[in-house]
Amino acid sequence: MSQALTLARPYARAAFSMAQDENALAGWSNALGFAAQVAADPRAASLLLNPQLTHAEAVTLLSADGAGESFSRFLALLAENRRLAQLPEISGLYEELKAEAERVVKATVTSAAELPAAELDVLKAALKKRFGREVELSTAIDASLIGGAVIDAGDVVIDGSLKGKLSRLQAALAS
Repeated sequence: MSQALTLARPYARAAFSMAQDENALAGWSNALGFAAQVAADPRAASLLLNPQLTHAEAVTLLSADGAGESFSRFLALLAENRRLAQLPEISGLYEELKAEAERVVKATVTSAAELPAAELDVLKAALKKRFGREVELSTAIDASLIGGAVIDAGDVVIDGSLKGKLSRLQAALAS
């Protein structure tokens, strides 16, 4: 995995730079997301490895409707350098660069049960205050948490779940 990220990083930076130059971060985000989704599909992945598939055909397969000429050139470069398989990693790294440039923190709140919208709004406001950035909040449900929630915001993980508290209590008692 780390080798794939290492290979993908310069391409993600190049894509981000091109998107910034064109003032089209969202368009490139959509196009890269589409191409990454196609490249991650096992059937498409095996097709992309087929030596009979030309670079132009690969670019056509991976291009979303409305993708610009510069994005097509970017895909052609990836095809020429045999890096189409890294599209999912490139897309992920691109999204990180985009979020950083837009000063947005992506956070996931995992709770034992669905949280009411009012609680999510309070949580979003608190995270915005803590990070000093806009917050994009997504939710997940994990019944094994018993109660409370776990907030994962990039490098910061806040575990306020009962499962986490019980684990810490167990570790303290075992010491």
